[in-house]
Amino acid sequence: MGYDFGIMLSTVNNLSTSDHASVISITFFVTLLCGCIVIGHLLEDNRWMNESITTLVIGLCTGVVILLISGGTSSRLLVFSEDLFFIYLLPPIIFNAGFQVKKKQFFRNFMTIMMFGALGTLISFTIISLGAIAIFQKMDIGLGMGDYLAIGAIFAATDSVCTLQVLNQDETPLLYSLVFGEGVVNDATSVVLFNAVQNFDLSHISGIEALNLIGNFFYLFITSTILGVAVGLLSAYVIKKLYFGRHSTDREVAVMMLMAYVSYMLAELFYLSGILTVFFCGIVMSHYTWHNVTENSRVTTKHTFATLSFLAEVFIFLYVGMDALDIEKWNAVSDSPKTSVSVSATLLGLTLVGRAAFVFPLSFLSNLTKKSPSEKIGFKQQITIWWAGLMRGAVSMALAYNQFTRDGHTQVRGNAILITSTITVVLFSTVVFGLMTKPMVKFLMPPSKPISRSISSQQSFTLPLLIQDSITDLFVGNGQTSEGGQTIARPSSLRMLLTRPTHTVHYYWRKFDDAFMRPVFGGRGFVPFVPASPIDRSIHDLHEDSNY
Repeated sequence: MGYDFGIMLSTVNNLSTSDHASVISITFFVTLLCGCIVIGHLLEDNRWMNESITTLVIGLCTGVVILLISGGTSSRLLVFSEDLFFIYLLPPIIFNAGFQVKKKQFFRNFMTIMMFGALGTLISFTIISLGAIAIFQKMDIGLGMGDYLAIGAIFAATDSVCTLQVLNQDETPLLYSLVFGEGVVNDATSVVLFNAVQNFDLSHISGIEALNLIGNFFYLFITSTILGVAVGLLSAYVIKKLYFGRHSTDREVAVMMLMAYVSYMLAELFYLSGILTVFFCGIVMSHYTWHNVTENSRVTTKHTFATLSFLAEVFIFLYVGMDALDIEKWNAVSDSPKTSVSVSATLLGLTLVGRAAFVFPLSFLSNLTKKSPSEKIGFKQQITIWWAGLMRGAVSMALAYNQFTRDGHTQVRGNAILITSTITVVLFSTVVFGLMTKPMVKFLMPPSKPISRSISSQQSFTLPLLIQDSITDLFVGNGQTSEGGQTIARPSSLRMLLTRPTHTVHYYWRKFDDAFMRPVFGGRGFVPFVPASPIDRSIHDLHEDSNY
């Protein structure tokens, strides 16, 4: 009995030690997150640096310090987990992207975005996969056909965060919309391709199997989108009918956050694309659900979603920087440094070629369908779009870990080479290309003279019919130069612009939305206002007065 008690006591001590070590690691990591936010704020106006690069560099420096302290045994505080990334960190980032997107600009350029994000990613995937097969087989790395296809999906995933931090969606709405929309659809397409390749029977490759792969891809794409829209509409209907704000704003905020997360988890449960699902759920919830809650809840949810997304992005870049120096992976490739460098250079070159192979041809095709010069993608904009997709980030890292490691560890030489090469490409593209992004974008797309601040600040008061869309929509052609560099004739008056709108897809959608969707699911102007507090009443009265 004493022996059993001794074993139990020893186990408890080990668990206590392990728990204490975890507390130390988490405390240190949270402190680093705070430091990254502060330093990023101080470097906000720096010509070269941006927040993602700053966080990545801090992660690298921290990894070096931990490596020295541990005597060269470890460089990280936490072990990388694909579940941590895909289940906890990615959903708030993608949902906030859909929740904050300017819907009018996004859907006005929807076909072009889908061309770049879906078709373009397929082209990039094909080129990278074929290039990897042709070159890596000669190097005798020891990879299978499934690994080569996975490499295509891994490096087709872009990370346009650095470029989006530089672009101004009010000055260049078309360019921002294309880069932003393509980035989200690209991530979703890459993950769907990766999952499709995982389930692809490579032992019996045939035309029918290839068609099945393509059919599976479109099935995942469409069903994931439908699921996201359905969950978003369900949340809008529930909150509109029950109106939690009458009793507690906390409940309606909680319902919005949980329904957003449920959409992602349902997609994962049914083996769909959680990225697409939660993105379109965010768009629908911002269009309907957000207008069904109280004023306090609107402010709370908007800032909560943005804050969670921001913290997740900082967490990811910080961890990627720390994990880049993991000694286990570099020891596995220490006997063949030339091979590792060659693989990294090859992958970087394939990403450059794969990106260019679809940006310029698809831009040309898109321009053929546009009549207005302001809607066409100029050559400088094409270069910016190409550049925005050269950087690789957390999605590539997570997919590479999923394919080439087991529980964050690898001892197989070929797998270790691919992991270290992925880390090298991510670091090089993010730091080097990221440092050049801000001056390059400002050189290609110099900021125009700001429109009168008095007009801009009163946008929500004097132009309520435009639904807070970019003020440049009014002034493109109003004696100003459009994004494409062409000048359009000045409209005769603002009244004519508001009373005689162009009959676009957006126009017909608004008619359908007002007639059928909003009466059922709520939205702007279709929900009776019931103030939850005196503050709500005063804010609402202020908004009502401003519309007259």
